[in-house]
Amino acid sequence: MPNLPHPIRLLLVLAVLGGLVLAASGCGTSSADPERGRMLFRQKCGVCHALAQAGTTAQVGPNLDDAFAAARAVGEEGETIEGIVKAQVEFPRPSNSDPAVSMPADVVTGQDLEDVAAYVGEWAGVPGAAPPTVPGGPGAQVFANNGCGTCHTLAAAKAGGTTGPNLDEVLPGQSAAMIEESIADPNAKIAKGYPAGVMPSNFSTLIKPSELKALVKYLMESTAKGGGK
Repeated sequence: MPNLPHPIRLLLVLAVLGGLVLAASGCGTSSADPERGRMLFRQKCGVCHALAQAGTTAQVGPNLDDAFAAARAVGEEGETIEGIVKAQVEFPRPSNSDPAVSMPADVVTGQDLEDVAAYVGEWAGVPGAAPPTVPGGPGAQVFANNGCGTCHTLAAAKAGGTTGPNLDEVLPGQSAAMIEESIADPNAKIAKGYPAGVMPSNFSTLIKPSELKALVKYLMESTAKGGGK
């Protein structure tokens, strides 16, 4: 199919793979968490793929909104797209030197794959999709866009995650530079009681410098500015 636009070629290949998997396993995932899938998508998939609702704009791999727009237009439901995504992740085409047509195996697996597939199935190709807006200004939006509340507690964001430290407790007294380092290089200093490697280390590439500064400002203001500048 060399003369077809790339997103259409991708869609046709995915449809074949998806049909095989759906026939074997059925549609949908009752245990999937699309909200968690959004966070994982930004961390694991957004470095290569654009998806409007995730706020990602990378152009290494196919734009997923473009790839699935045709399927949406002919009435395909999210569960079908979800199955296609799972098939492509579980059975990627043979690896080669072109990341636009080749994806590494096992980018996400297990429950992570269930959640990512459910998220992409819900939003890919949806006309007018955009990241959800939250109150609190630009920094609050960065906090929400990157799923920080999934892992951290922060009263100002009404977030209650417990995977990582409670930000209301650990940020007071920290300077802007310290907070920025904890985001951009989370393993440089590990919070007491938490193991290394839990927080993704690629936020410095996912978050623009201006957004990172807005996030740090928001965190300092939300935790009574903590102390340092």
